[in-house]
Amino acid sequence: MRPWLFTILLNLFRNNLRTERRHGTSVGLDDLAVELTTPAPQHGHIELAELARAIETLPSEQKEALLLIALEGFSYGEAAQILGIPQGTLMSRLGRARAALRASGGNTSKPRLRTVK
Repeated sequence: MRPWLFTILLNLFRNNLRTERRHGTSVGLDDLAVELTTPAPQHGHIELAELARAIETLPSEQKEALLLIALEGFSYGEAAQILGIPQGTLMSRLGRARAALRASGGNTSKPRLRTVK
């Protein structure tokens, strides 16, 4: 009796394999949703190009301050020393540059200042 049951189980297994090969494998909707929701890379490139154009429109003093702080990663003190200006002047130029970039991006709301206690 045991060999007979084993033969039946083996034949059922082989039939299932043949059926899967003919019909292909099924993929769940949850697996497809992850692949379909990948964001397109074009939007990031467009935003970077718009930001670069907006930075180019800034006056040279503001552009220098912004690039030294944001791109090069210098501290306020180091950037002020490189430009040969007081630190307060650097911070003023940087604030005006950031405000101009916000305005060119369509975001005209002023940043909220945090209070320090």
